[in-house]
Amino acid sequence: MKKLALLFAGLSLFVATGCNDDDKEMEYPLVGVWQPLKEVVTTVETGEDPVSDLITYTDCQKEGRWRFNSEATGKVTTNGEIGTTPQCTILSDQNFTYTYDRSAKTIVIKFQGIVEPSNGKIITLDDTTLNLSLREETQDPTVYKTRTYTMRRIPQ
Repeated sequence: MKKLALLFAGLSLFVATGCNDDDKEMEYPLVGVWQPLKEVVTTVETGEDPVSDLITYTDCQKEGRWRFNSEATGKVTTNGEIGTTPQCTILSDQNFTYTYDRSAKTIVIKFQGIVEPSNGKIITLDDTTLNLSLREETQDPTVYKTRTYTMRRIPQ
């Protein structure tokens, strides 16, 4: 009987300590510097099929950056070509604040100088890739538009 009780106690201890969270999905931080590669603009009109347009960035546009700081602030630098002899230059620097809900994968970005915040979702976030989908407000309440950015993490 003692052996049976000892065996039961040993098995209970084994079961209690044998479980771990090694299979838990790795969580990657949003904080960092991201290089934009492309974007997809999807427009949905009520009762119609969605229409998506792929925008592939030029090498100059890929020099732009999205920076997410740990203080829930950030900056988007947009690059483009200007003039008859295209020269890559910074077109805009936009500061923003953000709120990121990691468990729901939702993000709200408030761009400086813009009244309405941009509500979005983190579609993909891993060690190298960020797919960020932001909803855009339209004048027509029957039209919904989202802009999904694909970005690559820039090592620091």
